Amino acid sequence: MPQTRTAAGHTKTATPRSTRVTRHRTNGRTPLTWPTNSPAPILVEQRRGPVTESRHRGHVVQVGTDGSIERAVGDPNVVVTLRSAVKPFALLALVESGATDELHLTDPELAVMAASHHGEDLHVRTLQAVFRRAALSQNLLACGSERAPLDELTRVRLARDGEMPGPIRHMCSGFHAASILLSRHAGWSLEDYWHADHPSQAAVRSAVARVFGTVPDALVTAGDDCGVLTYAFPLVEVARAFALLADPSGAAPDPRRAALAASLTRIRDAMMAAPELVGGSRDSLTTSIMKAGAGRLVSKSGAESLEGIGLLPGGGRVVTGGLAAKIEDGDGRDRALAPVVVEALTQVGVLDERAVRSLAAFMRPSVRDAHGDVVAHAVPVFELAPISELV
Repeated sequence: MPQTRTAAGHTKTATPRSTRVTRHRTNGRTPLTWPTNSPAPILVEQRRGPVTESRHRGHVVQVGTDGSIERAVGDPNVVVTLRSAVKPFALLALVESGATDELHLTDPELAVMAASHHGEDLHVRTLQAVFRRAALSQNLLACGSERAPLDELTRVRLARDGEMPGPIRHMCSGFHAASILLSRHAGWSLEDYWHADHPSQAAVRSAVARVFGTVPDALVTAGDDCGVLTYAFPLVEVARAFALLADPSGAAPDPRRAALAASLTRIRDAMMAAPELVGGSRDSLTTSIMKAGAGRLVSKSGAESLEGIGLLPGGGRVVTGGLAAKIEDGDGRDRALAPVVVEALTQVGVLDERAVRSLAAFMRPSVRDAHGDVVAHAVPVFELAPISELV
């Protein structure tokens, strides 16, 4: 099987022609069709010595600012749930309401509302300041406290001090806080803000529908773990949504989406100004991508191993638009999505050498034995092929 050398310098097996997508020109876009009954391509191998002991399959798609597919591996039309990747778009409901101006929300405060934060003290303090300014109790949060906090050092410290983490340390507390603040601003009931039929959740559905170019009644929804709804779309539509987030004016071809530009720009800028608030100060792929991108990338993860990334224009950059990656098995050991995302960004050409070095720990996640020696590591093994080769 032929091999290729990636922009990161790794040698890997090229995607076989029989497992690539095929294309057909329609209305200026290039819909890609995944072969029937074909498994998703292998994106990452877990290698222990000379043995490949596990393989992770998945899909990656990159679109231009106009939404046309430029590179792909796997099925661009595979349906995924957004999970927490919806948060920047759901935050539109709060920003458009005027509540952010009324409360004088800062960039870090907006960023934590678009976050799956790690429950560190900086996240807690940021949200508590908002609740105090709004004269609201954090006890209104209905997101629960399961798995909180995600940050290991914070979790160990709380356990040592005998402190039980509350809902404010949950990764979705900022997301829920946005609905609470919207309800306060609009005069809606507060205690049931998370119910699907509550006006705040209807406002979120409207915002999500407009971003994805549809109507609320056509949305495919499901319950998320934190108690509110999540939404399902083809992976390529996720990439297009993040292209819109990256360049709200340039990626808005119709008047309905163009009307979102000012609010989306504010959300994007807040996330990029405070990336630690979107993820965490340690071990966050989302945060690390934005910091490495140095004003070029905006990113948000979703549970079950989804990452959406906006590729910003400016500075003479040729590659702009959006990218979305999904690991088919959900990546329960957190070792496949990171190398896929970093490798994809490297192949697309949006990471310079400095950025690649800063993300080295994510490129080949390792396993160490009881003595601290590396005994296994994950290796990306895919080619994100230009659309001209997907025939």
